[in-house]
Amino acid sequence: MKPYLLHLPSGQAVPIVANLPHSGMIVPDAIAAQFLPEHLQALPHTDWHLDQLYRSLPALGITVLQATHSRYVVDLNRPLQDPIFGNFWTAVMPEKTAFDKPIYATLPSPEQLQERIDTFYLPYHQKLTELLQERIAAFGHVYLLDLHSFGVPLTESVCLGNRNGKTCSDALITTVEKHFLSKSYQTVRNKVFNGGYITGHYGQMAGVEALQIELRYHVYLNDDELERSQPPAWNVPKFHTAKETIDKIFTAIVQDLSLKKTSLQ
Repeated sequence: MKPYLLHLPSGQAVPIVANLPHSGMIVPDAIAAQFLPEHLQALPHTDWHLDQLYRSLPALGITVLQATHSRYVVDLNRPLQDPIFGNFWTAVMPEKTAFDKPIYATLPSPEQLQERIDTFYLPYHQKLTELLQERIAAFGHVYLLDLHSFGVPLTESVCLGNRNGKTCSDALITTVEKHFLSKSYQTVRNKVFNGGYITGHYGQMAGVEALQIELRYHVYLNDDELERSQPPAWNVPKFHTAKETIDKIFTAIVQDLSLKKTSLQ
């Protein structure tokens, strides 16, 4: 199977690509057999259920690329550089969790690591590059919204990251910030989360403005489920209320960005 799901616009397309690199939860059997059992249930630091939270984006004209496999299989938001196996925050394939707990009972071989890169990492980035190039060809520009979620260390609801002004215009980050603030979501810029590899890398492409959007778990998931050693539920009232608000925010963002580009033409 492909390492991603592609959700094309169901209405008129707009020059926005949304990317969900950390919401996948699939761990193939051969890789799962190497894990310590507790990590197959927990998978901490997964961007829980963002595929469900943002499922209305294609109806707004946004193209959505969604990773299917867990970041513990391969982390798509890390640069492909040595060491590819190691630190959770820097390596393409983490050896330990963010809490410095071992992931593996049996360490993968170099050949197995390379197979993961060939099977999961490279095809995903090839598809993302292709989507961005297609939107640039059609519109002359494209906005890349890199969508994530987090638990700690921030207490604010939303963190917007553009590598401290290097990957998108002030107009883009201000527009997104304005609409989150309009729904009373505490929003900060470049605080802890200032944009990962995807934002930084694709934000340097001609015609691309890239912005990372981090949403705190507590905005859309039940607090009492966040400490469990299994994924929190999404089909709950809090989630559906948050989704309605998120839908309104992104509807307004799309309208604003469309108007801004039209006024410049």
